[in-house]
Amino acid sequence: GRDTGSCAALVKELSLIREEEVYRIDHYLGKELVMNLLVLRFANVAFQAIWNRQYIKSVQVIFKEDFGIAARGGYFDQYGIIRDVMQNHLLQVMALVAMEQPLSFEAEHIRAEKLKVLHSCAPVTLNDLVVGQYTAAGDKLGYLEEASITNKESRTETFAAAVLHVHNPRWDGVPFVLKAGKALTDRKAEVRIQFHRVPGVVSALKNCASNELVVRLQPEETIYWKVQNKVPGLGFEVQQMRMDLMYASRYEKKLPEAYERLLLEVLAGNQSNFVSAVELEASWQIFTPILHQLEEQEVVPEAYTYGSRGP
Repeated sequence: GRDTGSCAALVKELSLIREEEVYRIDHYLGKELVMNLLVLRFANVAFQAIWNRQYIKSVQVIFKEDFGIAARGGYFDQYGIIRDVMQNHLLQVMALVAMEQPLSFEAEHIRAEKLKVLHSCAPVTLNDLVVGQYTAAGDKLGYLEEASITNKESRTETFAAAVLHVHNPRWDGVPFVLKAGKALTDRKAEVRIQFHRVPGVVSALKNCASNELVVRLQPEETIYWKVQNKVPGLGFEVQQMRMDLMYASRYEKKLPEAYERLLLEVLAGNQSNFVSAVELEASWQIFTPILHQLEEQEVVPEAYTYGSRGP
């Protein structure tokens, strides 16, 4: 769908089929590192203890591509990056990061906890949103210059950054920043969890950077933990280092493709990694008001150069 209303209409059309027989695929839920989020969180006591507002300063869920829309303009210009990536893929990943521990890893229990997170999020407002559109750089065409874009005055966003607020005791005051964009510096999707600085630290350590946990979803699937470490030697110098779990070097087996895994789960009748109708409705309720406002007010996206970090 395009918003809450169109989503409800599509769900109604499918109502002749029982909900437990409907498998709504969001391929991000089939990615190895996304599926590992629940294990990382709930099987490691160290993370369980610090996974809250007392220790976490901010959470970012990031999607970046280093290429433009190419031949997809006919589709993309009708939807934009918020509908294409943010409202579905990134919001689902965010819900897995923020949810409470489910009673089990059965579909009904995982979905129930994700739904609580979505219902705790207020709708996005213009004050918490930046949208952009890429322009030409060198031999790279700008969005409006792409051959597949017929509306040369299009205000469709190719970049968006939105701050979501989860209003519950665990996350009150912690900004969840969703970023998605095309024609940026590089290609990757990742979750970055930044922690507060150490309180009352001694003067020799006052310039140390904050700890950060990064889960790289693609490419080069990796989990790494940024920690402070003394540089070896006779002097005293502290440097931030990475503690890595690189899947390519640690595991010899090839990781299954997301769609491959999800199609196998359809055959097995397992709905744990599929999106329910009520989740869809709750997701659209977060973004529909701002999407309508962008269109009705004809908000002009900020220009950013192809290959840059965005507006």
